[in-house]
Amino acid sequence: MRFVRFLVGTVIASRGRASLLGMLLLALALPDAYAKGGTVKAVLHSGLRNLDPVMVISHITRNHAYMIYDVLIAQDEHFQPQPQMASWTISPDGKVYTFTLRDGLKFHDGAAVTAADAVASLQRWGSKDSGGQMVFAATESLTATDSRTIVWTLKTPFPALLNVVSKMSTIPAFIMPQRTASTPIDKAITEHIGSGPFKFVAAEFQPGVKSVYERFADYVPRQEPPSWLAGGKVVKVDRVEWITMPDPQTAVNALAGGEIDYIEMPQTDLLPILDGNRDVVVERRDAVGYELLLRMNFKHPPFDNLKMRQAVLKALNQRDILKIMFGDEKYYRVCGAIFGCDSPLASTAGSESLTGSGDLAAARKLIAEAGYDGTPIIVVKATDVYDNATAVDAVTQLLRKAGLKIEVQEMDWQTRAIRVTNKKRPAEGGWNFFLSSFHILDINSPIYSSPLNARGEQGWLGWPDDPVLEGMRAEFAAAPTQEAQKAVAARIQAHVLENVIYVPLGNWLNAQARSAKLTGMIPGPVTVFWNLEKAR
Repeated sequence: MRFVRFLVGTVIASRGRASLLGMLLLALALPDAYAKGGTVKAVLHSGLRNLDPVMVISHITRNHAYMIYDVLIAQDEHFQPQPQMASWTISPDGKVYTFTLRDGLKFHDGAAVTAADAVASLQRWGSKDSGGQMVFAATESLTATDSRTIVWTLKTPFPALLNVVSKMSTIPAFIMPQRTASTPIDKAITEHIGSGPFKFVAAEFQPGVKSVYERFADYVPRQEPPSWLAGGKVVKVDRVEWITMPDPQTAVNALAGGEIDYIEMPQTDLLPILDGNRDVVVERRDAVGYELLLRMNFKHPPFDNLKMRQAVLKALNQRDILKIMFGDEKYYRVCGAIFGCDSPLASTAGSESLTGSGDLAAARKLIAEAGYDGTPIIVVKATDVYDNATAVDAVTQLLRKAGLKIEVQEMDWQTRAIRVTNKKRPAEGGWNFFLSSFHILDINSPIYSSPLNARGEQGWLGWPDDPVLEGMRAEFAAAPTQEAQKAVAARIQAHVLENVIYVPLGNWLNAQARSAKLTGMIPGPVTVFWNLEKAR
């Protein structure tokens, strides 16, 4: 192609204009602008510090895992499980699932991926993931019968098994080497070798500052076209660098100046800076969006007291919080449904004050009845994630009006992700409440919604112990029809808000900003870097 370009230049220089031959040669040269290769520099929603996608529930850690690991099955844009590393068959009685690994699967160290690797990975995942815990409660055995075959035998049918194993977020069922997956769940993995389309460059990793990935030359993609997390993961660039820029203005300026190629979640009030810039494309990543929620700590005062939790719910209203966070209504939606307002399971029971203007008088009355003594309430805030930082500011402002004494402790997102796993008393390094955002697809089913996991010490952060809620989740999983599921989901909605298992604070959509040189980015709920090309 360099020779073709030389000829083009020679023809144009000698004739003073693009001759027919020159134009023909130029047309031949154009595809080289999109040849495979190059480096993509991206600013994601936070810096990466924690690398264990099972131990730490964090979208940035999940995104990292999708770069280097693969999954047995994955959901496409129609929410349907599709073969990824493996195909499957189901026995007539619905109790035996047989998965067969496809050819050509290799780990980054050259070793072949085996069924034993998959079994160990699924077992570690199932000990932590909310949906995985329910699947394993119904499991009789999970075995590798040979190097390519995994047999999953259930005690009773669990029709949602494929949906749970293929789910794309919270904790996806990533496949690791058996030696890595054998790490106890309370210890972080120390080796980061997968079989996915990219390799993690550990030598260049600067926690919280920079993460580097290189194309895995031996990765064999599926032949189907990409569709969300399913289909062919064809890598067309040589290298991807995640660069942390804590200041949103700096990131936007860097994109406008061509210093970086992509911002995953630009601050919405800075987007007008990019208006009219032909070198930048601003677009919605996906049409489903996120739910903002507030989770309290059930283990320690004051939120071990139901009236105090109810007071928090009454003091808050979604509209004021979302307006402070995003300003423009096109980026948010007031919504009291814990499963998402567009979900088939949507119900708004118990959310009237949240979707209205709140009820500070009722909140103050409940606080008095609870006997709150003014002990500072510890809130953890991620200063490097704009939506989290502004949400904490908006929420604490309303709670102070209700009479609560709030102490905000600031940190980066990844430190916060570890902090909220601390079960100690707030005064000893624990916490009282935090805010987080879940993609709607993470929470639109009682089976795998982490905030609904109420198994006490084995449950999700905050550790509510609620056998009634757990019973309803099991009832939902066993429901024979969609109508029966809807009925159970409506009862779950009412129970969650009556007992304030968590506080739903509305839905929001994020924009992404990318260089016009990047094409082929897959739209969807997870940011991935396969399929895209970068013009030179």
